[in-house]
Amino acid sequence: MTPRIEDLLRELSPQVLGVLVRRFGDFDLAEDSVQDALLAAATQWDRDGLPDNPRGWLIQVAQRRMADAVRAEVARRRRETMVFVRDVPAEAVGSDDTLDMYFLCCHPDLPPAGAIALTLRAVGGLSTAEIAAAFLVPESTMGQRISRAKKRLAACERPFADGAYDSTRVSAVLQVLYVIFTEGHTSTSGAGLRRGDLSVEAIRLTRALRTLLPENTEVTGLLALMLLTDARRAARCGPHGELIPLTEQDRTRWDRPQISEGLRLLTSTMPAGLTGLYQMQAAIAGLHAGAQHPDDTDWTRILLLYTMIERLTPNPMITLNRAVATAMVHGPAAGLAVADSVAEPLSRSHRLAAVRGHLHEMAGEQAAAVREYQRAARQTASVPERDYLLLRAARVRAGRQ
Repeated sequence: MTPRIEDLLRELSPQVLGVLVRRFGDFDLAEDSVQDALLAAATQWDRDGLPDNPRGWLIQVAQRRMADAVRAEVARRRRETMVFVRDVPAEAVGSDDTLDMYFLCCHPDLPPAGAIALTLRAVGGLSTAEIAAAFLVPESTMGQRISRAKKRLAACERPFADGAYDSTRVSAVLQVLYVIFTEGHTSTSGAGLRRGDLSVEAIRLTRALRTLLPENTEVTGLLALMLLTDARRAARCGPHGELIPLTEQDRTRWDRPQISEGLRLLTSTMPAGLTGLYQMQAAIAGLHAGAQHPDDTDWTRILLLYTMIERLTPNPMITLNRAVATAMVHGPAAGLAVADSVAEPLSRSHRLAAVRGHLHEMAGEQAAAVREYQRAARQTASVPERDYLLLRAARVRAGRQ
């Protein structure tokens, strides 16, 4: 299958899923039918070329698969009749179907964690393992969470009815978009450091959401955070795909127009006060973006912001980030003490060992730094991160910076 077809199928998949869910009201069956249609398209389009209307082709094939499955079960004959009563014409679905599906999956009757996990898996395109890594839980636990969310959603009466754009769902949708962007910016596994398709799509959908909710400062804050973070992408990898940490990046390669846009967006939220999670994270990204040299970074303000975020939404990864900021302001020993406070919840994450390695290196404790870097390398499933950590350990052992 050509990359062009693969990208097109990835783009159309959530749109087709949205159409079928609205028509049939059965999430599991719709998901299976869409997968069948995608498999058929991967075979036929590669052989015969793209149809005139790829999206319509997928909808037709998936709908046929689903209709066949419905007719095959006598118990669902009544549902089949109801389906066509509330039929939604394919041409009526707009260009923001993917964003619609994010809101539809984040149903208020679902626990937030379940709704977010289901959306990431069914619409966001992340694997169960990637979602589990984002939430620091075992893959089996996340699989059960997604399964329970599907079953509960199936029991809801008309879960995908009109009015899906409900303000109560915005927080969950923002977290979904943030996780997808984060996975795109730094992949948790694989040979590449980033997945550009995910980060680009997360930015696109957040822009669309801001168009819908221009007064929501957290939506604007998240878009600013994404733009300020993504602006560093060209400087994050070397010529062979190797990871280059923030302090060693060539800052002339950062996307300055994108940084300017992110800072403008962040500034536009300030009249309402700096109160939101994504606002504060965008402010941290803005401080990094405004530093012409690593030594110019205002770590005191960054530490204050991480402390504010931690009070707003306690999270072990935020605490780990605060540990780094603490070390930059008060020294590595203070930073290590903060990192140790989240040793248990982050025991499965390589990031704890990586930060410990960095802080031990700052303290001149070479043996401890090498040990932690090597431990982090064993724990990560990302090839670029593993290679960087092993190289860092080797350099510390050799006494080189």
